[in-house]
Amino acid sequence: MEQRITLVTLGVTDLPRSKAFYEQLGWTGQEVDETVFMQAGGSALVLWSRAKLAEDSGVADGGAAGFAGFTLAHNVRSSSEVDDIVAAATAAGATVTRPASETFYGGYAACFADPDGYIWEIAHNPGFKLAADGSLTLPEF
Repeated sequence: MEQRITLVTLGVTDLPRSKAFYEQLGWTGQEVDETVFMQAGGSALVLWSRAKLAEDSGVADGGAAGFAGFTLAHNVRSSSEVDDIVAAATAAGATVTRPASETFYGGYAACFADPDGYIWEIAHNPGFKLAADGSLTLPEF
């Protein structure tokens, strides 16, 4: 099997609110059948009803309260990009959960929660090189 993540689907509680939030961050997408698809480099971010996603996945929806058990990361090329993105997210209604600061790995990062509580880490990691198209290739550790 090839190692690849092609889609990340977020089960959201209010699709118009979530779509507007991501649009305020500069993301663009297409809405088809109450589902929003946003190109994200070589993969896609999808916004869909939380209840429909749970039903489609064959699981019970435990509600939006608490930590979902995963985070999403957006690696950028500089510390100033981290600050710019966190500022835009805050203006769009995000809640900063970890203010931007230097990291143990020699980078700079912050975390925020989107309107549905999904945690995003925005990070500049000098050890993770980004290609011109934004794709990340992991280094040899």
